[in-house]
Amino acid sequence: MQVVNPTAGILAGDRLESSIAVGADASLLVTTPSASRVFKMRNGAAECRQHFTVAAGGWLEVMPEPLVPHRGCSYRQTTTVELEPGGAMFFTDQLMPGRVAHGEAWEWEKLCLVTEVRLGGELVLRERFEQTGVELRALAALAGSGPAACFANAILISTETDESWRAPLHALHGDGLWVGVSALRRGGWSLKLVASDSVKLRQGLRDARKILAQIFPKLACDPRKL
Repeated sequence: MQVVNPTAGILAGDRLESSIAVGADASLLVTTPSASRVFKMRNGAAECRQHFTVAAGGWLEVMPEPLVPHRGCSYRQTTTVELEPGGAMFFTDQLMPGRVAHGEAWEWEKLCLVTEVRLGGELVLRERFEQTGVELRALAALAGSGPAACFANAILISTETDESWRAPLHALHGDGLWVGVSALRRGGWSLKLVASDSVKLRQGLRDARKILAQIFPKLACDPRKL
């Protein structure tokens, strides 16, 4: 399923809301046809709230194109995921530093990304990313990832106990791509990718999904061919 914003991008005062449910033994891939651009805002801000539920035996993959915050924008995104025991998910968020070719990297006013995941009613993950572009640019420079650094945050929830994918995933680390994996308190893993540019990030995510698809075969589909 492709989710399409009817306007050219996200503007001041916009409020986007979505609620998607995956039933028992159903599978769903949610993506977008293009990057989500958050335009410059002289006044006000924009907000996106998205809520996902997955029943036992269900599978959900959320793989949108990157978020691209333009100079002077203010944007907040809140994602809430609720899974029943036995439900599974692969959720990905991608962040670009802005319109690099226009010299707008790291120039947003405010960006806040909040993610909360509950499994069987138990909170297993709560993350809050809230930094100005200037602060994140300093972190990217400190990490040595360069001025065009791009980020991906992925969450994998599953009852599968085979973790043979972790070694080849860690092997992707290097040559402009940084990869980290952390186990959640229950039922899954948090995956972080930092790349020196958007091309390396896209390739890193493709390679990661290919590795994971050996254990999670529903990831073998191509999200760009919906």
